[in-house]
Amino acid sequence: MLRRHPSNPILSAGDWPYPAHTVFNPGATRLADGTTLLLCRVEDRRGHSHLCAARSANGIDGWVIDDQPTLVPRPDVHPEELWGIEDPRITFVPELNKYVVAYTAFSRDGPGVALALTEDFRTFERRGLVMQPDDKDAALLPRRVQGQFALIHRPATETAAHIWVSYSPDLNNWGHHKMMLLARKGAWWDANKIGLSPPLIETSRGWLMIYHGVRRTASGALYRLGLALFDLDDPEHCVLRGDPWIFGPETSYERHGDVGNVAFPCGTTIGDDGDTLHMYYGAADTCIGLATGSIRDMLKWLDDNGSRESPRTQGARP
Repeated sequence: MLRRHPSNPILSAGDWPYPAHTVFNPGATRLADGTTLLLCRVEDRRGHSHLCAARSANGIDGWVIDDQPTLVPRPDVHPEELWGIEDPRITFVPELNKYVVAYTAFSRDGPGVALALTEDFRTFERRGLVMQPDDKDAALLPRRVQGQFALIHRPATETAAHIWVSYSPDLNNWGHHKMMLLARKGAWWDANKIGLSPPLIETSRGWLMIYHGVRRTASGALYRLGLALFDLDDPEHCVLRGDPWIFGPETSYERHGDVGNVAFPCGTTIGDDGDTLHMYYGAADTCIGLATGSIRDMLKWLDDNGSRESPRTQGARP
């Protein structure tokens, strides 16, 4: 379903033009000229993260990396960023003619969802915290749904974490919070804790979601990826949800690092053919990998391996 690039890992801290401990979990987009831009999470040697842009003509190699951090925490103005900013997801919104970056702002109160808008990834208009802690794994849909902007995000409690959608007329005031996808229970690969991975992909059949499930094992957490499909006009309605997982940590660079057994994508790009998907992911919270697949194949896989669940029964399958 998703094939690792033979050059993996395609980026790591050793590629950076300034000191960095690890580089991982990049947001991704294609710019107007076809350049692939990754907005990478860079952890410094204090343990705090900032974001840095890397650009490539083919999205594989020849990366040109900003020689200074691209977006840095501003705790003097935004105290929610005291301990860093993490895990960006990028959505280009044609209505605004801007990219909206949803990222995790981390402070004493925990992780919360913040937004920043940009036209060029040089200057940013911060909107600040839009979902309070404990909340993360957020991305905006590229167009309004029933007249409202829609934000996918993942609030969490001590016992569970599910995927939600919230709505806003202006990107500042959010409400109408609705459960979108429930973590399953029991021995499932996506039991108890799930979260959005890259931003949703609009297809003719619905919004295609790649999401991660976190399975607790005797040796720690295991992060793997699954698929779900949601109605275009009613993204709260799950049309199909895959039962098996489709991608998980297998290679040494995914199994061994600062946090082992993690494959965690925050961004995808789509090729000129409208079907080839390039998925950029953090491997073991240490480096960046690339995997490619086909959107058509993913939809076909959901037809063959998915379940139709109503909102009342999501996650309750025996």
